[in-house]
Amino acid sequence: MKKKSIRILFWLTITPILIIVLCNFTINSSAEGKTFERTEAVPKNKVGLVLGTSKKLVGGQPNPYYSYRIQATIALFKAEKIEFVLVSGDNATKYYNEPTTIQKDLVAGGIPEDKIFLDYAGFRTLDSMVRAKEVFGLERVTVISQKFHNQRAIYLAERKGLTAIGFNATDVTGNSGLKVHLREYLARVKVFIDLVFNTQPKFYGEPIEIK
Repeated sequence: MKKKSIRILFWLTITPILIIVLCNFTINSSAEGKTFERTEAVPKNKVGLVLGTSKKLVGGQPNPYYSYRIQATIALFKAEKIEFVLVSGDNATKYYNEPTTIQKDLVAGGIPEDKIFLDYAGFRTLDSMVRAKEVFGLERVTVISQKFHNQRAIYLAERKGLTAIGFNATDVTGNSGLKVHLREYLARVKVFIDLVFNTQPKFYGEPIEIK
């Protein structure tokens, strides 16, 4: 009886770890060779899709993930590797509006406002990728975020019929970076749960043509 209990405890412990490792490996493998660090190396696409995040951290300090994504988007546009920017983020309340905030900083960085389109219903990466195809009519896109996020976005995009590559914004190191990377492992497991249950975006809406 004692040995049986030990075996059960062993599998209860090891199974979640195996699932996390498998999900992580699958997503990394799928995105192999599809993310880029340098503007001169990334293929040209009509649209760059920058994935939203908050400009400030909970304590009020600047969010480096946000700043690096803004810098990466501006660099990609100025290198003429994208013609338009689609900003996809959370606009859950009138006090929190990721797309508009990002748009202001992109315009301040030299991207014309008429080259920027806003997706106010990018509540999750899944929503952003599906809506890029189904609402904004994209067949190909360059995703702009940190590498780990780009990898997950690329995997989701391809499962939903959207061809995607990633332009990697600078990552964040230290304790804050470690916490985000640990959460990413769980987010990757959630990807497969969503695919199994065919989870849909919270909103669709009328088609919007980027031109």
